[in-house]
Amino acid sequence: MIVRLTGTIIEKTPPQCVIDVNGVGYEVNLPMTSFYQLPNGEAPGEETKVTLFIHPIYREDTQALYGFNDKFERDLFKELLKANGVGPKLALAILSALSADEFISAINQGDVSRIVKVPGVGKKTAERLVLEMTDRLKAWSERVPVTVMTSKQGEMQMSAPEALEQTTSPTNDAIDALIALGYKANQAEAAVKKVAQAGMSSEALIKDALKSMI
Repeated sequence: MIVRLTGTIIEKTPPQCVIDVNGVGYEVNLPMTSFYQLPNGEAPGEETKVTLFIHPIYREDTQALYGFNDKFERDLFKELLKANGVGPKLALAILSALSADEFISAINQGDVSRIVKVPGVGKKTAERLVLEMTDRLKAWSERVPVTVMTSKQGEMQMSAPEALEQTTSPTNDAIDALIALGYKANQAEAAVKKVAQAGMSSEALIKDALKSMI
């Protein structure tokens, strides 16, 4: 079973990336909180690697890898999957709209109004999440994330060995990413247009659009 991948990011299409590991490409689904920290691909020829903690899901109709920049976030994803009515797509949407710390805080405080703003999470689902996960997450605020995503400068942001292809505009990429996370097309388009400014990357557009809706 795959639990960790170390390699080079060769393709980025939010909320997915492809990691080249010794010549084999692995498609990985990520929450946007982890996607923001992937290589930018702005410095061709610069050797960098990234490590993602992986949770694989194998079913009869699909096989998918879900990646996170630290074990803390991966473990929270796995806890979310244990909740009634929460599948991988919804868990990914939750951890894209809220950081791990923000979600844990919302659960511990019983803040249903904050959780319900995540796409696909209705009031009943939010209330059920609080009920099911409060006891399990009480001690999580004391845990320290173990992060291994690094660059040779020791920073979270890195440069890929060769420029990543940009086949569509950042605005379209951002809208497509929000739709993939569960937002309706009109919601995604309105949120992106609301925050869009000249020169913004797709990652920045997604981040600001998500903040505007939470």
